[in-house]
Amino acid sequence: MKYAFSTLGVPGMPVSDVLRLATGTGYAGVELRAHPEEPVHPGIGASERADAVGEFERAGVEILALAGYARVAAPGDDAAVHEELDALLTLARDLGAPYVRVFPGGGDEQSQEEADATAARRLGRAAETAADLGVRILLETHDSHRTGAAASRVLGPVGHKNVGALWDVMHTWLGGETPAATHAVLAPHLGYTQVKDIASADDTTPLALGTGVLPLGECVALLDDDDWLCWEYEKRWYPEAAELPGLLTAGREYLEGLAGHRSG
Repeated sequence: MKYAFSTLGVPGMPVSDVLRLATGTGYAGVELRAHPEEPVHPGIGASERADAVGEFERAGVEILALAGYARVAAPGDDAAVHEELDALLTLARDLGAPYVRVFPGGGDEQSQEEADATAARRLGRAAETAADLGVRILLETHDSHRTGAAASRVLGPVGHKNVGALWDVMHTWLGGETPAATHAVLAPHLGYTQVKDIASADDTTPLALGTGVLPLGECVALLDDDDWLCWEYEKRWYPEAAELPGLLTAGREYLEGLAGHRSG
């Protein structure tokens, strides 16, 4: 398996420092949080994009994905969502990132059926742009569609190879879905998997991997040898959490142990 971490765990950190962390702790990839708070986001220009590509290439680290914040099931007009998606896809193309993460964001103002249809319509349109740019859009199991079953209600109707799923193991667990049930419906669509750990359903403060309650071993056991695992440590939202850099090496070793046990 291949291992990455999200810059959500080191908010605002310059790319050069992120890459030193990755190479120093044995991670092959980085998931870049594509937000204006971060050094890499859709608002940066061509020279900044080229600089980022050069830094990653020199470090020998892959950009696994751009973690965007487009909400494809959100109520309202499609135009703003399409504009946001197009900007993320273009940035991903420029950086050589294979994936763009999006959220459902269906909210409570519409029915489940309306949210599903809205997301499928927008993703279907964006799929053609993604294909032209050589990028794949991944719908994360999150918020209004936190389970694999919910995400598959959108992905099935889209039916396009450039639209897939990002499995956030915390949200599917919080949604009451077993890893086996999640994987069964997401496997045909799966881009990569986000891992994390927490103390309980009532306390989602990020913990070191293997010290909480999430069924990480069960999840990893279902994945293929060449799959990516990305540690999304949500330091940005939990400033009281321990600093990620000191946890990275042990976290990778823990995941390697799970992967080795799975294949052994």
